[in-house]
Amino acid sequence: MLDKLYERLGNNIVALVIISIAIMLFLGFAMTRLTKLLKLPNVTAYIIVGIIIGPYCLDLIPNEVVKGMDFITDIALAFIAFSVGEFFKLSSLKKNGSKVVVITIFEALLASILIFIIFYFILHINLAFSIVLSALASATAPASTIMTIRQTKAKGDFVDTLLQVVALDDVVSLIAFSIAISIALASKSGSSQINFSVIITPILKNIGALILGCGFGFLLKFLITTKRSTDNRLIISLATLFLFCGICAILDVSPLLGCMSMGMVYINITEDDKLFKQLNYFSPPILLLFFVLSGLNFKLDSLFSGKSSFTSIPLIVIGIIYVFTRVIGKYVGAFLGSMVTKKPKEVRNYLGLGLVPQAGVAIGLAALGARIIGGDMGSDLQTVILASSVLYEMVGPACSKLALYLSHSYSNDLNELAPISVSNKDGTVKSGVDILVEQINAIQKQLPAHANISEEEAAFNQAIDEQYEAYKNHFQRFRNRR
Repeated sequence: MLDKLYERLGNNIVALVIISIAIMLFLGFAMTRLTKLLKLPNVTAYIIVGIIIGPYCLDLIPNEVVKGMDFITDIALAFIAFSVGEFFKLSSLKKNGSKVVVITIFEALLASILIFIIFYFILHINLAFSIVLSALASATAPASTIMTIRQTKAKGDFVDTLLQVVALDDVVSLIAFSIAISIALASKSGSSQINFSVIITPILKNIGALILGCGFGFLLKFLITTKRSTDNRLIISLATLFLFCGICAILDVSPLLGCMSMGMVYINITEDDKLFKQLNYFSPPILLLFFVLSGLNFKLDSLFSGKSSFTSIPLIVIGIIYVFTRVIGKYVGAFLGSMVTKKPKEVRNYLGLGLVPQAGVAIGLAALGARIIGGDMGSDLQTVILASSVLYEMVGPACSKLALYLSHSYSNDLNELAPISVSNKDGTVKSGVDILVEQINAIQKQLPAHANISEEEAAFNQAIDEQYEAYKNHFQRFRNRR
C-alpha cells in the first residue's frame, strides 16, 4: 500500500522508510493496549502486528523496507546479549554455575534427541533435515524472556537461573548446529566421511567472537571512566556495541556470544549495573522493531503450499509436531536437570515453561542452514523454523510470564506482597478494612522514594539532569565573560 502511495509522490524512499518505521512503532504500541487487557506480554503484541501489517494481510510495509532493515536483528541481538551478560556475575556463577550447566545440558539435549527420534526413526524423514532441525530445537530466545522479566520486574533465584540457562542454550545450539550441518552435508553427498573443517570453522569463529567480546568488555571499562557524564556513557557504549556487531557481520558470525561475554566482563570488573539500566531504557523501540520484523518475514504461503519434495508430510504438520515435541523435551529436560541439581520446586516445576520461546538465534541459524544445504530442503527448513518461531513468540512470552508468576518471582496478590496477621494480639479477628490499611502501610514502608519511576527511567532522568547542569554552567561562564 505505501509503495504505491509513494510512487505517486515521486518515489521518495526516505519518506517511505521513515513512515514505515513510524507505522511499526505506533501499531506495535497500540496492540499492547489490547494485549494488556488480556494479560499477555508486549512481545506477543509485536509479533501479531508484524503478521497483520505483513504481505499476507494488510501489506502496509513494502518488501524493500523489510529487507533493508535486516541490521535491526543484529543490533537487537546485541542489546539482548549484552543485557544477559549482566547476570553472569562471578559470585553468582560460583554459587550456581555447575547447576546451570547441568540443567542446560539436560533440557537442550533432550529436546534435540526427541526431535531427531520422532522425525528420523518414526516419520522417516531423511537424515539431513532431521539432524539439522533437531540441533535448532536446542536454541531458546532470550529476547522475549528478557522483555517479559522487565515488564513484570521479576527477581530472584528463578529469574537468575532462567536467564543463565537461556544464555548457555545458545552456546549448546551453536555447537550442535555446527556438528549437525557437517553430518547433513555428508549424508547428502553420499559420503560416509564427515568434513571436520565444516565443524571446526564455525566453532573457531564463535570462540574468536567470545574472546573478542571479552576484549571489548575491557575496552568499555577503559573508555567509561567515573568522569564521564551519563549521556557520554550511553554514546560510548552504543558505539562499542555497534562496532562489535559490524566486526561480527564481516566475520559472518553471530554477535550473541561476543556481546554476552562483553557484558559479563564489564559487570565483573566494574560492578556498574547503572549502564545496563540506561541501555534497557534505550532499547525498547529497537526490540519492538525486531519482533515486528519477525512477524513481517513470516511466509504463510510456503507453510500451506502442500507437500515437500523430500517427504510426503505437509510442512504445516511437520511444524506442529516440531513445536509440541520441542516443548515437551524442554520441560522434561529442565525438570530432570533441576531435580538432579536439587533446585527448589519452584525452579524444578516451572523452569521449562520459561524456555518455550524461540526466535533470534534459531532463525539466524536456519537461514545459514538454508544457504549451506540449499534447494527445497534448505528452504523448507527455514520455513518450518520461522513459522514455529512466530508461534513460539506468540505463546512463549505468555508461558514465561506464567512461569514467573507461579514461581513467585513477581506477584500482584496483595496478601503475598504484604502478609498481615488476620488476628489482633488479644485474639480478636481484624476487620477487612483494618487488614487493608495495614497492608498499604507495610507496602509504603518497603517502597523507595519515587517508586513509581523504574530504575531505567531514573537513570535516564539523571542523564537529563546532568546535561541540564552542564548547559547551565556553560551559560553561566558565558555570562561571566560578558
